[in-house]
Formats: sequence, structure tokens, C-alpha cells
Amino acid sequence: MHALRTPEERFSALPDFPFPPHYVEVAAGDGGDTRLRVHYLDEGPRDGEVVVLLHGEPSWSFLYRSMIPVLVAAGRRCVAPDLVGFGRSDKPVDRADYTYSRHVEWLREVLFDHLDLASITLVCQDWGGLIGLRLVAEHPDRFARVVAANTGLPDGTATLSDAFLAWQRFSQETPRLPVGTIVENGCRAKLSPEAVAAYDAPFPDESYKAGARAFPLLVPARPDDPAAAANRRAWEQLARFDKPFLTAFSDGDPITAGGEKIFQRKIPGASGQPHTVIEGAGHFLQEDNGPRLASVVNHFMDDSSQHPTERQ
Repeated sequence: MHALRTPEERFSALPDFPFPPHYVEVAAGDGGDTRLRVHYLDEGPRDGEVVVLLHGEPSWSFLYRSMIPVLVAAGRRCVAPDLVGFGRSDKPVDRADYTYSRHVEWLREVLFDHLDLASITLVCQDWGGLIGLRLVAEHPDRFARVVAANTGLPDGTATLSDAFLAWQRFSQETPRLPVGTIVENGCRAKLSPEAVAAYDAPFPDESYKAGARAFPLLVPARPDDPAAAANRRAWEQLARFDKPFLTAFSDGDPITAGGEKIFQRKIPGASGQPHTVIEGAGHFLQEDNGPRLASVVNHFMDDSSQHPTERQ
């Protein structure tokens, strides 16, 4: 497996992003000795309750820059990895190197084998949920609670939204994938030129975007999709997940609109929770109203810690 590494100088002028980088290496999973370097943020007290913040497509941990200070101020330890192919993490150049199962395994190795995180509060959006919820299902003992925001866990049995299918077509047909503009178009508010540039920063040219191109086709759309059976098994486990599970979807995301109802209906831990709508936000609700989402996470953690056996 051949991978590119974004030059560090691409990240030299990021706005409102004072967080130092951290790195670990994971097995590439190609049958050889190849290792991939994965970047993550690690902010807040080492003995604080752990919040894992998972981004999706085609963003990176920069997405959480307005949430991390709010969570750290409440005493949380925030860990925000960059998925392989994104941010400061290595970027395999062959699209075939990106598979759903590899992404689950790469993140598992980072969070559990290297960082040995436990009692995790997972905050997941977009592909952060598709990957993170698989880990919740497969390793429920590692997690204390979940906040799902504008995400899902498709298993090939339901029709994907028209908005997602339009994005999928665009991602494959456009000769140039304008990542920063894509993120901005997924927000209600207009981003600053510096923020748009920060989302473009991981990708010096199109050769770095194999992961961003591959991800839309990895979403299980048919029952015989390579990841569909594993996701159906994950749903079987999530149907027994009785730890606190909160949905915090935005009011302006055509891609995942209504998806929160599936979680609320199927996951026992979602029963009676104070499910929240983040108002005035699009798909990338961390950009549109990150401090509000962080406040929701803080209140949810406080309430569920004080009343672990009660439903709000």
C-alpha cells in the first residue's frame, strides 16, 4: 500500500486551531508490514472523562475546533482523530485501499490498542457515526454513552436520501473535488476564506483525495454490499445497548433528516433521553453551531452521570 503524507507546512496557518498534533501508527491491513500514521488531537486533563469526537467526509478534526474549548472547560479530555485519508493522517493513493472494514479496524487500533480509552462518550457525525457506531456495537464495554449527530448506520435495506445520492454522483463525476467548498455548502453560514482553506489544507492536489472520492461509494446501499452484513450485525447489538444514547441532529440537513428517529426507536438507551435539535445548522452542525452542540454534550454527560439508571 502506497500512501501520501501531507506536508506539515500546509497546516501552518489554521484559524482558531492552537492544538498540537499527536500521532500513532497502525497496521495498513494489506497483508504486509506497511504502517499508516494517524493523527489525533488530545486536549484537556488526562484524568478527565473521555470524549471522542469523530468527523466524517470530507472534513477532519478541524471541524471540532469550537467545541473542544467548551468541553475542556468542563473538565473533559477530548480526543479527535483524523480518519485515514483525511486531515493530518496518511492518505493511501489507491481508492481500492479504502474499505469500510479497514476504517473500523484502523480506528479501533488507535482508540483501544494505542490510547487504551475506556468509559468513552462518543460524539459522531457523518462517517464518524458509520465507523464509530460499529465500534460501539462491537466493543460496548469501552463506551459510557453516545451522542449521534447527523449520522446513520445504513445496512443496505433502506433507500438512501436523494440528497446523498446527488452528492454521491457529484463526488464521482467532478474532475476536481473542491473539499473546502463542499464543507461550506454543507453549512448554513458562510465560512471565512481561512476556514475554507483549512479544509482544503490536507489535500495539496487531487492525488491526495482518494479517500474523499472513495467514501461515498462505501456507504451500504444494497443488502449484498460488502459492509451490509456487518452493519446488520451491529444493529443487532445496538438493539441491546442500554447505556445513554442521545440524538442531536440539526434542523437543516437534507442528507440525514429524520435519521434520528431510527436511533430513538431501535436503541434502548435512547428511551426517555432529552433528544435535541440543533437549530440554524446544516450538515456540518459543528461549524454552524459547535458551542451549542458542545453544551448539549456537557449537559448530557452531567445528567447521565448523576442519574445513570434513570431516563430523563
